Amino acid sequence: MLKNRIIPILLLKHGRCVKGKQFCDFRDVGAPVTAAKVYDAQRVDELAFLDILASQEERDVLLDIITKTAEECFMPLSVGGGIRSLDDIKMVLAAGADKVVINTAAVENPDFVAKASQHFGKANIVVSVDYKMNDKGKREVFTHSGTTKTDIDAFEWVIRLEELGAGELILTSIDHEGTMAGYDLEFITDVSTRLKIPVIAHGGVGTLAHFKEGISVGHASGVAAASIFHFTDQNPIKTRLYLKDAGLNVRI
Repeated sequence: MLKNRIIPILLLKHGRCVKGKQFCDFRDVGAPVTAAKVYDAQRVDELAFLDILASQEERDVLLDIITKTAEECFMPLSVGGGIRSLDDIKMVLAAGADKVVINTAAVENPDFVAKASQHFGKANIVVSVDYKMNDKGKREVFTHSGTTKTDIDAFEWVIRLEELGAGELILTSIDHEGTMAGYDLEFITDVSTRLKIPVIAHGGVGTLAHFKEGISVGHASGVAAASIFHFTDQNPIKTRLYLKDAGLNVRI
């Protein structure tokens, strides 16, 4: 049985780590390679770098960060932001990433997910789904770091992504992100119990109990977070021990 993963998320802007609330009001929280080395020392299961600008002019900075991190750290790295072509994927993997994370490009060109999966293998292709409640009370997919609405139903979209060949999904509730009030457990549960591919819960962790809920209630394969590690005295080591003591299947 696969162990549940603990995954810190590092958001990058102009080569620095930033953190905000509901995809707004970002503030600098440190140097990415330094942060990655701390997480590596804490033996996290995986680390995700996401470039929130998702722009071509940031690509060289991001590749340099990936290379330096891969040279100094041993944990698996997932990297996303501005990935729109097979060549982009090839560059990011060659720089040292283990997986790529696709978001906006998947919405704009769903066939890209299928081609990427076929070319590089499902295990290397992660699709991130950012969503929030619209004025109709439905979860709607948003792109471009949560700034662009799509009129796409989030649940229908995740089902299609599995069919297209996505290896796993990161589900980020924009409404919950940065609030530290807990995951969107209802949606995470619906998706995790419907799909066969791994689902990573993200957005809203403020206590160690929220991690537990993501796994025990939401049935997520991995639990991701940022604010709790940046702004409280909790860390992945404490998280792992807490989940182990709660009887959950995590790596020690």
